[in-house]
Amino acid sequence: MAEEPTTEIPPVEEGEKRRGGLRVLVFMGVVFAVLVGLCFGMRALNVLPSFDNPFDDQETDRSQPVLLQSMRDLSRYVAADGTFQVIVDLQQNKENIPDFLVNQRTLFVGSGSVEAYVDFGTLAEGALTVDEENKTVTIKLPPPELSQAALDMERSYVVAEERGLLNRIGDAFKADPNKQQRVYQEAQKRITEAARGSGLDQRARDNTQKMLESLFTRLGYKTVTVSFASP
Repeated sequence: MAEEPTTEIPPVEEGEKRRGGLRVLVFMGVVFAVLVGLCFGMRALNVLPSFDNPFDDQETDRSQPVLLQSMRDLSRYVAADGTFQVIVDLQQNKENIPDFLVNQRTLFVGSGSVEAYVDFGTLAEGALTVDEENKTVTIKLPPPELSQAALDMERSYVVAEERGLLNRIGDAFKADPNKQQRVYQEAQKRITEAARGSGLDQRARDNTQKMLESLFTRLGYKTVTVSFASP
């Protein structure tokens, strides 16, 4: 019985195997790049939904709705305001105890504004006298008042804060929420006092007088007399 001829398959060389594997990797890389490009393009066109980073920081707002506590009508005419800056240097220590043990010092730069206003709601009866025949007006106003200083927290800041050893230990066990409040109150107090001696009230008088004279002149009155009561 004759033997059938056999066909030998030539062995694949090692270099061919490597080149074939490299072609597969290049092909997969190109396909992956095309898919990524398509995903970004479709996301830019809002075709695909956006997927956020699952490890991004998340912020949860559990704040309560704003509660209206009060409402009032105002009859003030703000005639002038001034902006002031004060440096508050408060230090609290104990007698006969070294500062490095018990000491609390805060250096604070406070910026705030004060308004000078005339309260028309307090006008007395007969404060306004009008003479239509002679076209004259006489107005008697209360003296200008100054509001309490309102701190601008964006421009106010703590420069330095020093604490003794025992103060630091105490702060670790007991927080003092009123510590900064005392500094704020001192800054408001000093700014308000500075406003009283700045001539802000006189500017409020002048501006109020000019406003009323202009108002009644436009209404056809020839003489407008404005006077202020003594503080």
